[in-house]
Amino acid sequence: MNQLQNLLHDALISTHHIDRCALLNKDEYSVKASSVGFQMCDIDIEVLIDAFQNTNLTRERGIYFDESNYSCLRSDDKSIYAKDGHKGLVMAQTEKYILIATYKENMFASVCVEAVEKLAEYFRQKNS
Repeated sequence: MNQLQNLLHDALISTHHIDRCALLNKDEYSVKASSVGFQMCDIDIEVLIDAFQNTNLTRERGIYFDESNYSCLRSDDKSIYAKDGHKGLVMAQTEKYILIATYKENMFASVCVEAVEKLAEYFRQKNS
């Protein structure tokens, strides 16, 4: 694992309330790091990065990701929270990156949100 993968694991996966996570590079439309085994196709990467381009539309239409239609619960210039039944998607934007995490049934959304926002704030402080 590289340093960013270790950071994702230690800050997010180790909470046991995040199923999968990734760090997306906004400029390159690429995955900078991800949790072990989490593969994302180019279309998914584009959808998630573009969700921050028009947060009002994202709030209205939701997000189609990983073969699920997520209803948007929050959408602003820093964070997007979405849910589909018992699973959810949490995203936080920094200067260079978009941090994404998913949770599933029997995981607490609040713990997922807190962990993602805390790591995003770390990147914001580093101007990343």
